[in-house]
Amino acid sequence: MAKKEKQKKRKIHSFANRLSWWLMLTLLVSMGCVSYLVYVLAVDFVEEEEGHFHATYCDYAVEEMRQSLSEFYVGVGNRVTEVEECLDSPNRLFALMERIVRENKRVHSCGLSFVADYYPNRGRWFCPYAVRRDSVSVEVFDMGGSKNDYLNQEWFASAMQQDSGHWSKSFFEAGNDSVPLVAYLLPIYDSKGRKVAILGADLSLDWLNERMEDITWDLCDRTFYAESRSKTEENENSKRRARLLNPYCIIVNRDGTYLSHPERQRVLKSNLLDDEKQQTDTMYASVCRQIMAGTKGYTGMDREDVTKLDLDGRGIYLFFAPIKDTDWSMVVVAPAGGFRLIGILLGGVLLVLIVLGLIVVNIVSRIVIKRSTKPLKRLALTAEEVAKGRFDTALPPVRHKDEIRLLRDSFETMQHSLTNYIEELKATTAEKVSIERDLQIAHGIQMALLPKTFPPFPNRTDIDLYGMLRPAKDVGGDLFDFFIRDEKLFFCIGDVSGKGVPASLVMAVTRTLFRNVSEHVTAPEKIVAAVNDSLAADNDSSMFVTLFVGVLDIAGGQLLYCNAGHDAPLLIGQGRVAFLPCDPNLPTGIVDGHEYTQQQTMLQPGTTLFLYTDGLNEAEDSQHAQFGEERMMLLARQLLNGGTIEPRQLIDSMEAAVKTFVGQAEQSDDLTMMALQLR
Repeated sequence: MAKKEKQKKRKIHSFANRLSWWLMLTLLVSMGCVSYLVYVLAVDFVEEEEGHFHATYCDYAVEEMRQSLSEFYVGVGNRVTEVEECLDSPNRLFALMERIVRENKRVHSCGLSFVADYYPNRGRWFCPYAVRRDSVSVEVFDMGGSKNDYLNQEWFASAMQQDSGHWSKSFFEAGNDSVPLVAYLLPIYDSKGRKVAILGADLSLDWLNERMEDITWDLCDRTFYAESRSKTEENENSKRRARLLNPYCIIVNRDGTYLSHPERQRVLKSNLLDDEKQQTDTMYASVCRQIMAGTKGYTGMDREDVTKLDLDGRGIYLFFAPIKDTDWSMVVVAPAGGFRLIGILLGGVLLVLIVLGLIVVNIVSRIVIKRSTKPLKRLALTAEEVAKGRFDTALPPVRHKDEIRLLRDSFETMQHSLTNYIEELKATTAEKVSIERDLQIAHGIQMALLPKTFPPFPNRTDIDLYGMLRPAKDVGGDLFDFFIRDEKLFFCIGDVSGKGVPASLVMAVTRTLFRNVSEHVTAPEKIVAAVNDSLAADNDSSMFVTLFVGVLDIAGGQLLYCNAGHDAPLLIGQGRVAFLPCDPNLPTGIVDGHEYTQQQTMLQPGTTLFLYTDGLNEAEDSQHAQFGEERMMLLARQLLNGGTIEPRQLIDSMEAAVKTFVGQAEQSDDLTMMALQLR
């Protein structure tokens, strides 16, 4: 009996081996063909992607250069206000030019060229000028004069016609053709709005070349080429050889002049078309004209088209794109075939991985075939794994349609149900976390829209103002805002119907409308009317905003105001506490074209105007009793006590009183308060 069982076991083992070898042979033949095809496709694909990579890198280089140039002219542009403030003191302008050069290492020189006879005692020409002589010293002098008659030069006449900053044509430093420069020119206006001078900051093209070298090194570090370059390599022939075998970047202006080139001697002295003047019908000349026209694109060229580029007869990719805010173009010259090594390596790696995969498949198939005769044991092991929470555990296949197959299918159904349940639970949890995170972000954005720096006008002693907002939820519908224009304080406070995200969106729109309208309109009733018309248009949600808008003449104390359905503010001062009389206008956003009324009063020095939303007087405790206007007025009288009360003290006291009154009850509405005092 034991002998028969041993023979049966040996037969099963033999069948498993034969099946494994047949499977391995089939896979070996089929995957061998696939491996060769994958290898060929990988090499071709990577070579094709080489062009796309360099096109993308050209865009990256353009953006890097644009950002570098932006840092330069933004730094210079920030000095315009300071220059205009010094126009009454011409001697200070010399020190200012020196400071601009010293504080900005990229500025080679800086000059301020005035119109003729602007300072009569200085003569017809006056040009404070500072130039960097070395890493430490900066020379300052008046560059204007008959020998440097900038008034009759084309760059000055062109700059005087411009209303904003712009880059000049490139040039060499006066008396020194080894220092190529390009200037960023900005108009300067006097207090009467007249254009009186041109501020010019000179950027050394040597720095531009150094920046391009950094970008080129970055490009080479990201790729594989036949030969690599070394920054420390001293042999010029080797450097030139390396340049021919690796990509490099150049910058040209609209007439094709080199502003940046690996061979520095070509800067401002050579042109893209220097070698093609007699061959204007070549493909290279056509591409050069596209570059000089400021277009964007890339093309491949064979050996005959690029012989003038001196690339040892190799084909190239030529990528080009304009640099924003300039009349320059970036050109990336990349020898073709630089990625071939990557393609070969990738194809080889894929081939090795496939061979290793075949070996793994052979081992796994032998194991699976051997264990296929023990489905119940595998099924029991799988059930244990599922019980441990590993719901993605693979169930063993069962070929026969019997009770074991039915049990296996039942386990699979349970497995899918558990997996779906867990995924749904994860999705629900993640969605909840995402909503909470979005609400936190929305809260931060909403708070950023409101004034948060107090005192808001630290340099002024004639006005004091303070405000606060505490939403009932993560985001709310209350708002307050203020700013000073033409010695008038424009301020508002409002309450959007409803709470949460919809109210916060309407709040943001209302605050933006107030800012935009009041920048150009002074009458408060017109400001409210404009806000109302904008909110009422297509108001499908039927949401409205109670709004109080005031315009205070800081010098005279006259207060013009318009109340659109908002709670009347309190006037606290002169020994009394009283509500400000307000007309019963409709809230904004209800009726398009509604006419609002304007009121006015005189705000006496020391009197505090206290504005609030219904989150103050309608705050409820745990018994649903409201804080009320009486408590609010009583507290204001106690704080006044025959004298004056500071805005911040008033609001802090009101907030503390509301917290004490509400106790442990949940905040039912947004709480917003603002107080201002004319001193």
